[in-house]
Amino acid sequence: MSSLELSSEFELRQKTCWSFKLKIQQAMKSSLNYPLTGTIHVDEFMVGGPEEDKRGRSKGLKKLIVLAVEVLDDGVGRAYAEVIEHSSANELGAFLRKYISKEATIITDKWRGYSPLKKEFPNLKQLDSNDGKNFKELHIHIMNIKGWLRGIHHHCSKEHIQDYLNEYHFRYNRRSNMDTIFNMLVKRMVKNDKISTKSSVA
Repeated sequence: MSSLELSSEFELRQKTCWSFKLKIQQAMKSSLNYPLTGTIHVDEFMVGGPEEDKRGRSKGLKKLIVLAVEVLDDGVGRAYAEVIEHSSANELGAFLRKYISKEATIITDKWRGYSPLKKEFPNLKQLDSNDGKNFKELHIHIMNIKGWLRGIHHHCSKEHIQDYLNEYHFRYNRRSNMDTIFNMLVKRMVKNDKISTKSSVA
């Protein structure tokens, strides 16, 4: 639910609902204890409206996001996404180290930012995107994220896009365990570091 819907449902100020929702989202951040394994597809995408004279990887005011998805024989497994400033080898490498096992087979497009990472990730392969046809599951995931942001939240503060990505993937990665996801989240909220209202709305 959006904060506006929560505000209407519980007759609370929208700002109060937004602040509390943000705290919950921050408790949904990955523990980083279970890196992605197997075959992983990786690519970047942008969130935000179209901007004049901004094409390709020129992001302007939009947010650049890198995404990794486990590709299984019978579909897809887990996924993680993170906001980055530039699609450089340094930032892309930091994302791979954070979320993907060194033994995984990583497949991405031919963007030059990935080429230097082959030394560290020997199973990293680069293929032509073929307009996304070679990364079908990954691009479906991207469309689902964008549809979720537009359909439920309508507008997301660009400063907090990462929090929305955390929420999406906390739920997505536990879609087969819906009977335990609520209790797990409550435990995380209890254990999470204290977040002041002032910092959450900054």
